Amino acid sequence: MLLGSVLLAFSYYHINFQNNLAEGGFVGLALLGKYAFDWSPAVTVLVLDIPVFIAAWFLKGRTFIMNTAIAAGAFSLTYYLCEQFSTLVLDFGPNLFWAAVVSGILTGFGAGLVLRFGGATGGDDIMALFVSRVTKLSVGTVFIIFDVVVLLISMMYLPLMDVLYTILAVGIAGQVITWTVQGGITVHRPVVEKVQSKAAAVSASPTAIRS
Repeated sequence: MLLGSVLLAFSYYHINFQNNLAEGGFVGLALLGKYAFDWSPAVTVLVLDIPVFIAAWFLKGRTFIMNTAIAAGAFSLTYYLCEQFSTLVLDFGPNLFWAAVVSGILTGFGAGLVLRFGGATGGDDIMALFVSRVTKLSVGTVFIIFDVVVLLISMMYLPLMDVLYTILAVGIAGQVITWTVQGGITVHRPVVEKVQSKAAAVSASPTAIRS
């Protein structure tokens, strides 16, 4: 989970920020509030996060909230360290297509790791989990829908091409999140169960051991 948070923060700073890719989710809504009403993004994100965290406390339990606090803390600390001390520059220049592809893969894998191991990095992650449970859509699909809606609204103040490349990154990230979160269930668990059933059959049959 910590690895996912670190990877997510690293990717947001070194790829999204350095290549001027836009933001979806609650951060995108906060930036929209700054543009339309001059609201502080920090305050807006906090106002959006608080009711979602309260709902998660009752619906998901204390362990989930503690994991989310750890993941969010690791994300914030890593982003701060990158911002203050990192000398690495991953500027793709005019090749924003590849910036979007790399961003989608890395941020999707990072967010997927956090979700798979029982945490979240913010209120929009938690909301995606809730919507996924109610609608039966995959978590990655919910991420894509939510982020694309926010990005389309953000075209009020963002350049068109920045938004389109960010939508590409979001689409890739959503698919990678789905693969990461569900991969251990759809691939590994049947193999484990098959091995366990064979082991149980062998231990229950002395003739099987002798053969």
